[in-house]
Amino acid sequence: MYKIVKKEMLTPIICRMEVEAPRIAKAAKPGQFLIVRTDEKGERVPLTISDYDAGKGTVVIVTQLIGASSAAIIALNEGDSFRDVVGPLGNPSAFVHKTEEVLKDARYIFIAGGVGTAPVYPQAKWLHKRGVAVDVIIGARTKDMLIYTKEIGSVCDHLFLCTDDGSEGFHGLVTARLEKLVSEEGYSYTQAVAIGPMIMMKFSTLTCKELGLPIDVSLNTLMVDGTGMCGACRVTVAGKTRFACVDGPEFNGYDVDFDEAMRRLGQYRSEEQKELHKCRIR
Repeated sequence: MYKIVKKEMLTPIICRMEVEAPRIAKAAKPGQFLIVRTDEKGERVPLTISDYDAGKGTVVIVTQLIGASSAAIIALNEGDSFRDVVGPLGNPSAFVHKTEEVLKDARYIFIAGGVGTAPVYPQAKWLHKRGVAVDVIIGARTKDMLIYTKEIGSVCDHLFLCTDDGSEGFHGLVTARLEKLVSEEGYSYTQAVAIGPMIMMKFSTLTCKELGLPIDVSLNTLMVDGTGMCGACRVTVAGKTRFACVDGPEFNGYDVDFDEAMRRLGQYRSEEQKELHKCRIR
């Protein structure tokens, strides 16, 4: 059993949990994910690791309310336990394998959206700890939907906030903020990383292409089984079929067929909403 030692609602629909999982915490690297199961009959739910502490033996997961399974996770409280937690799974972020010589001249810009902001934190922290220059753009619909601003602000050189309605920071999309940073404000980067809604990652990739900036994207939202067996997360990358859970979850954004990925992502949306509605009326 994996005990929940801390629970916090970041927004009315986004929940942060710190969970006891010593072996996972010791082995985890930025970019990887784990699978949780609430009880014996619960669905296997893959979630990107949003932090880990080998000393405390804990990992952090952030869950957004979408369907019945995410509702079951969020319904758990401090002191409760998950039936299963498996990981770390997937490949670490590409920069983990780069040498100190390469990283010392690097300058990263992270583009984070919605619940995808949470897994940016361990990545930015890993780079910042090694003296790598890191800037982060966080976007949300409104001020109240911004998450992890304090945490990420402590592990990056510059933090830029964006809201669709202008209630906080830059009034507009993260892509417009990135373009302004590079084209008008004199910022330059060697690598971008985008994590968030699929549509945001698609247009972040298109913007980076215009700017001549390499970009990696995380396709974690496609994952279901998390082991490559169900095939739900298959996507075309550089003209070949890849599985987000075993070949990723991060890929070169230029190579990803985002239109295909978005179609696959929306395939079970109506079923998710039906199951969530059932949970609410019980």
